[in-house]
Amino acid sequence: MMANEAANDGLMRSSAVELTILMPCLNEVRTLGTCILMAQRYIQSSSVRGEILIADDGSTDGSQDLARSLGARVVDVPVRGYGAALCYGSSAARGRYVIMADSDASYDLEHLDAFLCQLRQGADLVMGNRFTGGIAPGAMPWKNRFIGNPVLSGIGRLFFRCPVRDLHCGIRGYSKDAFKRMDLRTTGMEFASEMVIKATLMKMKISEVPTTLSPDGRDRPPHLRPWHDGWRHLRFMLLYSPRWLFLYPGIALMVLGLALGGWLLSGPWEIGPVTFDIHTLFFAAVAVLVGFQAVVFAVSSKVFAITEKLLPPDRRLDRLFRVLKLEVGLGVGGLLVLGGLAASLYGMHVWGFRQADPTHLFRIVIPAGTSLALGCQIVMSSFFLSILGLGRR
Repeated sequence: MMANEAANDGLMRSSAVELTILMPCLNEVRTLGTCILMAQRYIQSSSVRGEILIADDGSTDGSQDLARSLGARVVDVPVRGYGAALCYGSSAARGRYVIMADSDASYDLEHLDAFLCQLRQGADLVMGNRFTGGIAPGAMPWKNRFIGNPVLSGIGRLFFRCPVRDLHCGIRGYSKDAFKRMDLRTTGMEFASEMVIKATLMKMKISEVPTTLSPDGRDRPPHLRPWHDGWRHLRFMLLYSPRWLFLYPGIALMVLGLALGGWLLSGPWEIGPVTFDIHTLFFAAVAVLVGFQAVVFAVSSKVFAITEKLLPPDRRLDRLFRVLKLEVGLGVGGLLVLGGLAASLYGMHVWGFRQADPTHLFRIVIPAGTSLALGCQIVMSSFFLSILGLGRR
């Protein structure tokens, strides 16, 4: 038996494998055999030179032995997690193309022509779309079907302009070369989001084909936890998009704070029974400072993500750093600090260490303090961004 396996393994390595059908597995003995047989029937009927690869991350129910007895190749994954299984499996795949699918018998592995056709035509990533292909009754919980998937897919299109409507479909195909270029890092359920988002940001060719979803054949609850895993996907997309998490809210706060503060510098304003005065001016100053800090977080997060290869290089950021150098930040920050000090001295002159009109005095002190704090933030942020940028340069 061992000699036959070694011979088959050598034959597979020496021949050009076009397609790897990859399935992650964790205690799926009840459905894994059905999935392997479906995949085998597809390989035989399509005459494609292919292999079936099971990426197992610690099954204790005999899934590995079942897979091997049916002729599938098994990769033992040392790290627990959906993303880890797919990452290890994709790295071990011998095919030019990989089609991944869950091993719970919910996807039709006998009809993969649409995926393979798109891959052969040059697509880097081919996503299944369950909403256009058909979802059988009981195959998807209502909260996933009507809330989770539409909302997360919509956020993916808004944040990253992902050209797909079913961002988290469990069956998808990709070229081995595209997988290597993506350099995926997550090990959990976020892997599904990371793959599509990175392919989009790297301007890979992405297509979408209809696929069907059937009720899984498990006799136990699925590994997926809708609310928990949905939050993990949302959190990942927020962390992966510093623009929407930090930059846009920060700019909005700064614009609002500056507009409101400029409006109140000349004096109080009344709108109906409401009076806007120095109290509102104070919170406008807070909005400017918090907004600026959010913008700095956005730029710092982007630089860090690019340095760690979580995000692809950004030419716009490179151009920005060529203009806004450390010396520019120090100069702007220094001017704001000097302006804040000058305004503070003027405020002390107005105060004169005696009783003074607080509304008039605080119209000087609040902008002065804001200028001082903002100038110091710019100076420190300029040094910090320069440190982050050392690795990139």
